Amino acid sequence: MLIRTNMEDMREKTHARHYELYRRRRLAQMGFSDVDAHNKPVSFQQTFEQKRSAHLAELQLKEDEMRQMFVQRVKEKEAELKEAEKELHAKFDKLKKDHTEEKKRLEELRKKIEDDAIEFNRRKQQTQHSHHTLTLGKSKKK
Repeated sequence: MLIRTNMEDMREKTHARHYELYRRRRLAQMGFSDVDAHNKPVSFQQTFEQKRSAHLAELQLKEDEMRQMFVQRVKEKEAELKEAEKELHAKFDKLKKDHTEEKKRLEELRKKIEDDAIEFNRRKQQTQHSHHTLTLGKSKKK
C-alpha cells in the first residue's frame, strides 16, 4: 500500500512538473513570460493586452498598406481605361471621318453615273431620232 501511494504521488508530481515545463515553453514560444526584463512578475492579462494591442496595431498598419495599394491600383486601372477610351474615341473619329469621305466619294460617283446615264439617254434619243430621220429620208427616196 505504501508503494502504491508513493508511486501515485510520484506520478502526479512528474505529470505536474512536465506539464508546467511544457506550458512555460509554449508560452515562451508565443512571447508570454511570467517575468519582465527586470525579473519582476508580470500578469498574464497584462502580457496578453500588450500582445493584443501590438497585433491590432500591426493589423491596422497592414490594412492601411492594403488600402493604399488598392487606391494605387484603382488609379492605375483608371488611367489605363482613360487611355483606352481616348484611343477608342480617336479610332471612332477616324472611322467617322473615313465614312464621311467615302460617302462623299460615293455620292460624287453616283452623281457622275447619273449624269453619264442622262447623257447616254440623251445621245441615244438623239441617235434614234437622227436614225429615224435618216430612215425616213431613205424611204422617201424609193
